[in-house]
This record gives sequence, C-alpha cells and structure tokens, in this order.
Amino acid sequence: MPRMFLSPPHLSGEEFELVREAFDSGWIAPLGPMLEAFERAFAEMSGIRHCLALSSGTAALHLGLRMLGVGPGDVVLASTLTFVGGVAPAAQLGAELAFVDCDRATWTMDPALLEEALETYAREGRVVRAVMPTDLYGHCADYDRLQEICDRRGVSLLVDAAESVGSRYKGRHAGQGARAAAFSFNGNKIITAGGGGLLASDDGALIAEARRLSQQARDPAPHYEHSTLGYNYRLSNVLAAIGLGQLRALPGRVERRREIFDEYREFLGRAPGVTSMPEAEWCRGNRWLSVVLLDREAFGLGPEEARLALEARDIESRPLWKPMHLQPVFRDARVFGGAVSEELFARGLCLPSGTAMTREDVRAVSRVLLEAAGKG
Repeated sequence: MPRMFLSPPHLSGEEFELVREAFDSGWIAPLGPMLEAFERAFAEMSGIRHCLALSSGTAALHLGLRMLGVGPGDVVLASTLTFVGGVAPAAQLGAELAFVDCDRATWTMDPALLEEALETYAREGRVVRAVMPTDLYGHCADYDRLQEICDRRGVSLLVDAAESVGSRYKGRHAGQGARAAAFSFNGNKIITAGGGGLLASDDGALIAEARRLSQQARDPAPHYEHSTLGYNYRLSNVLAAIGLGQLRALPGRVERRREIFDEYREFLGRAPGVTSMPEAEWCRGNRWLSVVLLDREAFGLGPEEARLALEARDIESRPLWKPMHLQPVFRDARVFGGAVSEELFARGLCLPSGTAMTREDVRAVSRVLLEAAGKG
C-alpha cells in the first residue's frame, strides 16, 4: 500500500478549472481576479471584513505584528505550545518573546497565566505590545477571556489561527473579533493553496497598510517611490485559484476531519491509557489533526514507540509541537507556567488525519497501535 501521510492535500476537482481560468486570463503574477475573489470569499466565509492573501501564514503574522507597532524593546506574549513559524516573526522584529502555557481543558493559552504575565510586565514597567494565542490543532483559544484581559491592559490580540480555518468559537469563525488573525494554507492544512496564508481584520486601515507593505511598500507615484521598506509577500493569482476551489470544499472537509477524530475515539477509546484531545463546549474545532495522549504504563506504548510502530508500516505520525520554551533558540526566554505543555509534548501523538482517509484507513491505523501495544 502507498505511504499514509499525516495530512496530505485533498483536491476537490474545482481547483483545476479555476487554475485554467487563471492561466487563460494571463494573470500569473501576485495580482489578478482570482486573488481578489479568494480574499472576498474568505471574508464572506469568516465574517472578518478585510482580508489580505499572502505567501504564508508566517508572513501574515509578520505583517500583523508590524501593523501593531511591534519592534525592539517591546514584549510579545505567545503560546508556548505552537509551531516556531507562529512566533519567529516577533523575534525577527526585535521584540522580546515570552511564552504562556496552555490549560488542560483546551490545550490553548491559559487566561489566568496570561493575566499573571501582563501583571508581571506592568510591574516592571515593560511594554507588552501584542498577545498571540495559537488555535492548537484547530481548537480555538478562549478569545473572549483573552480579549477582556488584553483590553484592561491596552494590549492588542493577534490570533495565530493558522490551524483553525473553518473552526468556530461561540458560533463565530476562528479569529473573528480579535484585532487581527493570521491563517495558513500550507500543503498540510485542512485546505491549501499549495502554500500561502492570509491576514484578516475588521480594521480596514490596518489591512490597507499591510497590503501596501506586502507589495514592497510602493508609494503612489508613476515611478517606484519608497518611504519605508516592505516585503514581497503577496499570494500569486494561480495559487489563489487553488485556494478558492479548496475554500468551496471547506464545510465538507471540516465534517470529515471531525468524523475521523470520532472514528479514532471509537477504535482506540476503549483501550486503557489512551485519551483524545478535549474540546470546550464553546468551540467547534475543525479537528485539523487527531491527537491522542498515550500513557505508557497503562497502554503499553509511549508516543515515540507508537510512532515507530506506525512508521514500520509506512504510516506517518508526529509528536505534538515541542513547546517553544524548550527550544534551544529560545533557551533564555521567560515562560509563565510550562508544565502542562511539557506533559502534553511528552505524551502526545498526532495521527494521520487527511480527509481522503476512509473509515477502514482509520481502523487500520488504530489496529497497528493496538497490536503493537499487545491489545489487538
């Protein structure tokens, strides 16, 4: 059988016709009707009024932080249980990164620890310019609680929603209501543009200036005039066509990911020592990846042993994100809490979750784990 990947792209078929239209129109560069249509469609789907399609989710966070005025001497508070691309832009802008642990109920930023961090920096007279919670594996952070804490300190909330396209928080789309939100369409996400990302905000002026910066910050003039430095960050019209086709399939993709999660819980849930990622009652996540925690003593396998057992059968799985405060590059960074994310990293495993998987595929993955643990 072919290798089973963790979260491969899944094309619907509509992408081909839209790409053909892009080629036929002659718009191949980072401008064009497909790019504009993709931005409009994402705004309509998400309810966030202004959208800017970019080359990556990391580029979206970089521009978002710059638009919030982040620079040398500032502090940015970010989730520690996340991917490095979600936090690197803050350091690259010269800010001091500090990390906030997650809570056990959601695996996302702990509001109580965020409050502690903001109080700590306030006592020290330091400026916290932005808070960046990560929507982990498609589960939204508790935006309302985080926003209320940030509002009391006058700090902007920039949501790293890279993993949560299609997720819902209290009925509204992921990222909606924050000062800005960044999304990813990387090849392993729930929908893809063959890469790409997007910055979204209800603040039209913020997105307009981010748009200018994303196109090398060219000033309005017949020649190339630049009063500040920008970036080459725009998504191409061709990739936007892929993204537009994928976006139309998003509702079905979310439903299938949630079904896959439930199937894993059905096949593995009776085994002792196996628990699934929780979901808060106010969240309907896209279940981008199905994640389990394994208790070696009770189940018979730890996550690395389980990963190797799957790999021996040509099935890809991965550990959870290694917390940022444990990364060598951030060895000197301050962290508030840390024990919860460390435990999740030590016990967690991400299982194959691609939407083209069948129920029998999920059963086969589960059977490999159960047999390796001596419970098959």
